[in-house]
This record gives sequence, structure tokens and C-alpha cells, in this order.
Amino acid sequence: MLRYLLIRTVQTIIAVFAVATLIFLGLQMTGDPMENLAPQDMSDQQVAQLRHAYGLDKPVYVQYELFMLHMAKGDLGISFLSGEPALGLILERFPTTLKLVLVSMFIAIFFGLPMGVASAIRADGWIDRSLRFLSVLGISAPTFWIGIMLILIFSVNLGWLPSSGLSSWKHYLMPAFTLSLYRIALFLRMVRSTMLDVLNQDFIRTARAKGLAERVVVYKHALRNALIPFITVAGLQFGALMAGAIVTEKIFAIPGMNRLALDALYADDRPVIIAFIIVTAVLFAVINLVVDLLYAFIDPRVRYA
Repeated sequence: MLRYLLIRTVQTIIAVFAVATLIFLGLQMTGDPMENLAPQDMSDQQVAQLRHAYGLDKPVYVQYELFMLHMAKGDLGISFLSGEPALGLILERFPTTLKLVLVSMFIAIFFGLPMGVASAIRADGWIDRSLRFLSVLGISAPTFWIGIMLILIFSVNLGWLPSSGLSSWKHYLMPAFTLSLYRIALFLRMVRSTMLDVLNQDFIRTARAKGLAERVVVYKHALRNALIPFITVAGLQFGALMAGAIVTEKIFAIPGMNRLALDALYADDRPVIIAFIIVTAVLFAVINLVVDLLYAFIDPRVRYA
């Protein structure tokens, strides 16, 4: 296991530096950021001084070398707009996004997993058809539309819930449900599919032939084997939410790292954009590692050399 963790750590480091290289080259091809950042009344000499202060007047290969050296030290540059370390700005907003995503994933798993099991064990019945119809609605509804409708109903018309911020538990309800609705539908459909496949396996028929209670057969034998593909998708969805809750954070005025990254993208604040992508890449690598380790916990046959 130690050897496996060491190999995965090295792979993660290589992957992060590869992502950083691609992002650096991609941003270089978008042009000079000072064209967007410098005020229109600033003289050419002042723009040149500003470009020199950020090292943008150096050759590209020199900028890349300095960028890699600084990144190895944990320095991803200074924000063009705020003058603060870009990585610090992202990490400052990271807990806000993390709390929102954790609540959203809890809701999605809490509802999606049992609904998928219920749909599978009652395949083609009215419960199954009803749940599949709801899952189609959940997958089809756009996130921004869900968020706007929730604000109109529960904030504007009823006045029950606040429409912005995350200062109390009430603030989490609408944005968390907005993010979780698609995942509930996705988890429902996936668990149903994998459970139907597992329930038709020989070992399930053997367990039933032994006289085991249906609850034991479904939850101890079938569900446990169906969880491995579910964990893979759930892990990827967790990472996708951490890096893709931009619309929700914008609609509900949540000061998370996605909203910061969006503002940085509009302003061409490259250090913040790079910091956001690097943090996201590391997060996905950690999630994949955790998912792999959970495999061995769920299925003892899985071993890592």
C-alpha cells in the first residue's frame, strides 16, 4: 500500500505540472493581459512599467521557467487586481465551496442511492416508472433555471429562505438543492442499472436459494457489489461540483472559489485563473486516490501492489 501511495503521489505531481504547462501555454496564446487590465488613460510608459513589474516583458521561455520554479515553491503569482497571492485568494474561498458541495453531495446520495435501489427491486412497477420519470426531469432541468425558480418561489413570493450568502443553515437549502437535483437523478439511474445487473448474477440466486432474507440479499450482497461503479461516479461528481458550481455561486451570490475564478476570467487575472485550475487538478487527483482506496474497503478482492 505504501508503494502504491508513493507511486500515485509521484503521478499526481507530474500531472499537476503537466496541467500547469498547458494552462500557461494556453494563456500565452490569448494575448497580453495588460491590454484589458491597464486603464485607458495610462500612458505607454506606465503600461510598460506595469508589464515589467509582473515579468510580462520577458521572453516566454523565461516566464515559463520562472513560473515553474515559483510553482514548485507553492507560489502561483500575485493577483493583477488585488495584489495578493493568487493561491491564497483561492484557498481563502475554498472552504465556502467545499461546505456547499458537501451538503449537496450528502443530499444527492441520501436520496439518489435508496431511490435507485427501490427502483431496481421493483423494476417495471409503478414505483420504478415514477422514479425514472422524475430522474428524466432532474437530468433535463438546467441548473440556472432551477436556481432562479427556487429564488422566485421561496425568497420572492413566500419569503421563507434567503436568496444569497451562506451565513446560516437556511442559506444552504436552495443552492444545495440546485446542485444536488441533477446528481440525485444521475445516482438514481446508475444505481438502478448496476443493481439490476447484480441482481441477475449467479451468487444472488445462490443467496436466495439458501433462504436468506430478501433484505440481506439486496443490501448486503447486491448493493455492496453495485457500489464500486457508484463510488467512481460520485467521486467524479464531487470534483465536478468543486470546479463547476460557477452558475450556482453566481446566482446565489456565494463567495466561493468558483465565483472568484469567474470574476478573474472576466478580468483576465491570470494568476488567479492558474491557481484555481491547479487547485482543481490537485483536488481531482486526491479524489481519484480516495476512490481507489475505497474500492479495497468495499471489495476485499481488490489489492494494490
